[in-house]
Amino acid sequence: MPPSTTLPPAPAPSTSRSTPTPTPTPTPTSPSTPNPQLALADHLLTLLRTSTTQPRPDEQLEALTLAVAADLPVLLWGEPGIGKTAALTQLAASLDLPLTTVIASVHEPTDFSGLPIVGDDPAVRGVPMAPPQWAVELVRAGRGLLFLDELSTATPAVQAALLRVVLERRVGALQLPPDVRIVAAANPSASAADGWELSPPLANRFVHLYWVHDKDVVVRGLGGVWPRAELPRLDPARLPEAVAFARRAVCGFLEARPTLIHRLPSTETRRGGAWPSPRSWEAALALLAFGTAASVSREVLALLVRGTVGDGPGLELFAHLDRMDLPDPESLLADPAAAELPERGDLRQAALEAVVAAVGARPERARWEAGWAVLVRALETGAPDLLVAPAAVLASLRRDDWEVPEAVERLVGVIDVSRRADRSVDRVAANARRATGAGR
Repeated sequence: MPPSTTLPPAPAPSTSRSTPTPTPTPTPTSPSTPNPQLALADHLLTLLRTSTTQPRPDEQLEALTLAVAADLPVLLWGEPGIGKTAALTQLAASLDLPLTTVIASVHEPTDFSGLPIVGDDPAVRGVPMAPPQWAVELVRAGRGLLFLDELSTATPAVQAALLRVVLERRVGALQLPPDVRIVAAANPSASAADGWELSPPLANRFVHLYWVHDKDVVVRGLGGVWPRAELPRLDPARLPEAVAFARRAVCGFLEARPTLIHRLPSTETRRGGAWPSPRSWEAALALLAFGTAASVSREVLALLVRGTVGDGPGLELFAHLDRMDLPDPESLLADPAAAELPERGDLRQAALEAVVAAVGARPERARWEAGWAVLVRALETGAPDLLVAPAAVLASLRRDDWEVPEAVERLVGVIDVSRRADRSVDRVAANARRATGAGR
């Protein structure tokens, strides 16, 4: 009989079901403990947004700050993404002014003209026009930069409501403080989102500046250094002189060109820009005074004046300013040896032509000889080629009994050389034209 084998006892049957071990639930992050990766992302964004500013010549930025100093509403025109909003943000920071941005196209007319609120006894007290919150905050601050963005996408009704805001600085029944400056921005109607042309009454209230990008400014700015917006430095000693000059310039010009006092453009697009009116000439006068007192460049002043009364009238005004700077021809004839002639070639030419014209208006031998002496003075202090035309006209004024003065001898050789040079240039140009024609 084989030996017996002992088997292990069978396990006792379980009286309860086994429960699986629960997986630990992650503890939610405390609100005061930011996600480490988001914290790093925020730090990187801070580094990207950190930049500095430095003084740097920038004509359009200088024009903007001068108009802001003169308390004139400015409208920046430019394509989307050109940097208008960034320029206004940097301007407000540089001038230490709170910036209030209002997107005109997303507001109703009542947001600017005021919302009627019926109060106690409206028959006696009337119905007040309650201003929006942004206007109340501006009044509470007492100063600021009001930025009206996307002006060209505002409906005609909103544009009409903006008229009092821009000119009278009133929002409903609220008067904005004197230290609030107004700057607007707009895209050309062709590139605006559902854009409208600006209404002529609103357009005529602005100084229009056309904002373009400067390669060097953009490259240096993306590298972390932007140009700094600074208010113009007015010379206290020049203030009365600047006002007198501006009034004399504008009044003298409009006296000579009265048809430019008010000229409404014929096309809708041009009516939405700068055009001449008594209101815009008043603004141009103020800009001339500020520019003269601050000694700004001719280019900056031209941007502002043309942005106020339009390109054509603005250029004519500057031509008038050039004539104002010309010396009196009678003073030159009275003392030719001490004659001070303009350095710029076009102004020098105009001054010499004025001298010859003065001699022609009253042809006398002494005046004719003084005219030649002025031309000799011009020869001693400037380019000889400018003398050819005035000398030819002055020579034609000679009477038979007038002897040729010795001063003419000094001019003959120079004028003859200049004429031969001109004829040589003409021959070269003619030969070039003939060669071009033969090659066809």
